[in-house]
Amino acid sequence: MSQIHIKQGQIIDPVNKINRVGSVYIADGKIISVNEEPPGFKADQIINAQNKIVCPGFIDLSTRLREPGQSRKATFKSETVAAASAGVTTLCLQPDTSPVVDTPAVAELIKELAKKANFPQIYPIAALTRKLEGTELTSMLTLKQAGCIAVGNANQPVGNLLILRRALEYAASHDLLVMFRPNDYWLSNNGCAHEGAFATRYGLPSIPEAAETIALAQCLELVELTGCRVHFGQLSCKSSVIKIHQAKKYGLQVSADVAIHQLHLTENDIIPFDSNYHVLPPLRTDSDRQYLRQALASGTINSICSDHQPHDLDAKLGAFPETEPGVASLETLLPLMLKLVTEGVISLEQGIASLSGNPARVLGINSGALTVGFAADVCVFDALLAWQVNSDNWKSQGINTPFWGQTFKGRVTHTIQAGNLIHCLESPEV
Repeated sequence: MSQIHIKQGQIIDPVNKINRVGSVYIADGKIISVNEEPPGFKADQIINAQNKIVCPGFIDLSTRLREPGQSRKATFKSETVAAASAGVTTLCLQPDTSPVVDTPAVAELIKELAKKANFPQIYPIAALTRKLEGTELTSMLTLKQAGCIAVGNANQPVGNLLILRRALEYAASHDLLVMFRPNDYWLSNNGCAHEGAFATRYGLPSIPEAAETIALAQCLELVELTGCRVHFGQLSCKSSVIKIHQAKKYGLQVSADVAIHQLHLTENDIIPFDSNYHVLPPLRTDSDRQYLRQALASGTINSICSDHQPHDLDAKLGAFPETEPGVASLETLLPLMLKLVTEGVISLEQGIASLSGNPARVLGINSGALTVGFAADVCVFDALLAWQVNSDNWKSQGINTPFWGQTFKGRVTHTIQAGNLIHCLESPEV
């Protein structure tokens, strides 16, 4: 394994409170020093990071890679290339694969697919219930032993609150993290847009905020009852933020993330009949977006995820309600985070922490920091490099993004995963 010297970069590591120009030294797949050259160090590779940011590799808490089961949409190979080009070194894979991640055999299959794609740091989230049907608990401990990082039911409901209670009790007894996407399936009623002005204007089946907040409130009551650690994923509205803030204030073991597109887009941005804006939870109001931004700045929401969901063209054809929800969003994760910085919503340190150290803390893994002895997961990016979202630059097999054709600032130039250089931007675009 090569020895790498990253020199003259602006090192930003929020966990270790580092923000200065310096060097990072890597050997045997680990960080061996920051700033001080180790005695006898001989670099096999030197990366000149002058005028660039050097930070921990990003950790994405919610992705779909479409394998196993839907390789027509995307593959581990295509999406890990996209992740590497975005500075993402660790991916959490939602359990709604085909077959579902509800047996150790499927968890092993995912590890094998990750190994073949030369991107070993893919952590499966185990299904909370068998086949995600919400009726029978999985063998969570066995799935944890097979390498699953957490348990969750993806977007599928656990309709019986007694089953959810038993699931949280089981998880708590084995110190397992539960990842919960709050959504009342029956209140959502197969809607496709926020219950507001846009849905009314175009006659679309809608989803009220209450579908999220009622499910969130119920789960919080069970968290208090069971003492389980729960991470609430992809929040979308003001009332959810208030409930998480109160839960944290009263000492519950909860954390939360927001999908990056929810921090930029609202129902007012939706281009009528353009299914690339069809996401779940739906894009909500300006007030909701503002609350989500404030929650990120205050730390009520501590992580940003991509909620990456690549689709083939067929999935996005047809009338808006008939299309499949989701955005291919790995590659816009960094520039959209940097846009929050330029708009004064958060500092650059907060933005990097929300993509690295904070998700690592949620997962309880030794990652997300340039700490000596940690695996060398490093992202080097040029915050001012402009590039256009187009077929020349796009790596993901899914091109379902509302940002197609737009020009962004912020491009990853190098990504290192466990000491291996997995992405290098050879000819920067301007």
